[in-house]
Amino acid sequence: MHHPGPPRFTHVGDAVELAPRDPDPAETYRWRVVERPADSDLTVGDAPVVHLAPDVPGVYRLELDAPDGTHRQTVRAFPDPRRPVQFRVDAAAVDAAPDAVERVSVIGPFNDFEMGLTRATFDGDAWTAAARLPPGTHEAIFAFDDAFDPYARTEVTVEGPGRPRVRLDADRRGDEVVVTADARPAPDGADPSVEFYLDGRDELTDDDVTVSGDELRLPADAVAGRTRVHAVPVADRHGLSDTVELGREGGDVAVSRPADAPAWVEDATIYQIFVREFAGETVDATFAELERRVPYLEHLGVDTIWLTPVCESPTRHGYHITDLFDTADDLGTRAEFESLVDRLHEAGVRVVFDLVINHTSRDHPAYQLHEAGVPEYEDLYERIPAERDTSDVDWSADGAPGVLFNWWSIPNLNYDSLRVREWMLDVVDEWAPVVDGFRCDVAWGVPHGFWKEVRDRLKREQADFLLLDETVPRRPAFAENEFDLHYDTDLYYALRDVGTGEAPAEAVFDALAASAHRGYPDDAVHMRYVENHDEDRYLAECGPDALRAAVAVTFTFPGVPLVYYGQERGVTEQRGRMKWHDGDADLTDFHRRLVSLRAAEPALRAGSVDPLSPTVSGTDAANVAAYERTTDEDRLLVVVNFGAEAATVRFDGGATTADGADPTLPGEMQTDRKDLLSGENVATGDGGVRVEDCVVLRLS
Repeated sequence: MHHPGPPRFTHVGDAVELAPRDPDPAETYRWRVVERPADSDLTVGDAPVVHLAPDVPGVYRLELDAPDGTHRQTVRAFPDPRRPVQFRVDAAAVDAAPDAVERVSVIGPFNDFEMGLTRATFDGDAWTAAARLPPGTHEAIFAFDDAFDPYARTEVTVEGPGRPRVRLDADRRGDEVVVTADARPAPDGADPSVEFYLDGRDELTDDDVTVSGDELRLPADAVAGRTRVHAVPVADRHGLSDTVELGREGGDVAVSRPADAPAWVEDATIYQIFVREFAGETVDATFAELERRVPYLEHLGVDTIWLTPVCESPTRHGYHITDLFDTADDLGTRAEFESLVDRLHEAGVRVVFDLVINHTSRDHPAYQLHEAGVPEYEDLYERIPAERDTSDVDWSADGAPGVLFNWWSIPNLNYDSLRVREWMLDVVDEWAPVVDGFRCDVAWGVPHGFWKEVRDRLKREQADFLLLDETVPRRPAFAENEFDLHYDTDLYYALRDVGTGEAPAEAVFDALAASAHRGYPDDAVHMRYVENHDEDRYLAECGPDALRAAVAVTFTFPGVPLVYYGQERGVTEQRGRMKWHDGDADLTDFHRRLVSLRAAEPALRAGSVDPLSPTVSGTDAANVAAYERTTDEDRLLVVVNFGAEAATVRFDGGATTADGADPTLPGEMQTDRKDLLSGENVATGDGGVRVEDCVVLRLS
């Protein structure tokens, strides 16, 4: 079916990409606007993929003529929340003489890190660049002379509320099905209203339903097949939409929530393997050698493995791919890869495949033929005008390839091309049956509509399949019927700042609260990590004492902890060889105990996080964070110490939660307080507990 998918929600000034699903490049597809707000002059072109840029708020309805019929698409555009701002970098902060700088590219999430798109000007004291941005704190990188030597980072904060959130549920009530929206305001925003929308792929029409406030009702017998209801919260700004799906199960109506992560995900612990460095110093990395090391993963207790790319590539990291359909020769055959996956499955370990579909290597035959002007390859890659080219390459074709940052060796694929969409869907279909999930590289570089199609396509066959987005920094829009698990860059940066002494330990609570302010759904699942293959090692940057505390936070906060290979062995190089014979055994045991404790204690995987304010001695109080993890069945106390010296922490004498409430902690912390992590008695005998890196105590 070529229907373009669910209703789309955006704001004025933010274009929505619309495309037929499961396209046949040999066929004809044509869009037209059939309804628009009274003051709108919007039209769309005749390409099969269009970018609808609403010019006024309101509802836009389009039709797509496709080989299998005419399909209707709804786009709801809200008022533009952006405000004009100016990024600024003082000349004194840059190791470059202003009169020697010819040009400056300014990149950030606001322009998808595309070089040459936004230019800075020099006013005599500083370089500045204008942008329009929504409420929140936004970062920009100034690349002087379009390079990163030197470069400068700066940020700007736009005042205003965060985004409201909504959750949809449905139940049968007599002859009706009632869909209920639980809309919640942003932490600093007004109470939202709710707008309901039906899905153009289903038989249900507006005449079949009634809406009153936060409820939508429809006759139960109107649910004949797959029936989807969407809702979006609206306050000062609009939030992400949510979806319920209705269907038939026997004679009754079945209800599901297609945007939810698989049930197993919240309990997972992910171990990332940088494939070509995991076997060690003297052994060439192959699938067979990785398979021989599965007992180590069993010993750690991890249950999910993320493998960096295993497809053919001229690089050790593997992200410059030259063949998306086969494994790399140096790693082994496809059969040997599947043998590794089978062995991991036997060990109870799921496998996450690194899906790289934003770009290919410049050495991919398709790109070489594209650059050489072979007609059927002309539209496979993005092209930018020559004036935006920041490379020093004399490109064969007109203009230059579109890239992110200065990644001139990995040109962006062109998702306006139906042939690219067909190609990448084939890649998805090639690997999905083999593995248990995709970690999607540079997820922000691929259109939202394509990810929504991938999700629908995968979940029909493999409901438990995992989709993990790489969006750096975090972008909540990818939680809207696209991905199950999201990078938590807020916590990552907070842990770095705490580890280097630039922020107090309590900054981790602000990072945790950022999810709601950004507009992530309350039940969104986030990946918590201290490092990965793109980041410097935490041990090298922050030291061993801070590392243990930081890792403990990732395991005792809700979400999914990630261990980057070698993190637990004391590896200090970002992509260094795994330390087998000379690794840190105590650090490994610390990680193993954290994995085991989290698996044993439901309160560490779910429930609330309630910050506490204890009395601290023995180290600077700024090094210590304490919090309760609470479920209906259990209460745990977690205390982490980022400092080099052990801390004595007391909760008598007026310790309170962050909001001033009495945490009602038990008073018998005198002589016997068993730390669930170490198994040791950590009571100091005078009402306190001794904390070297992390203690976890049961309170009830």
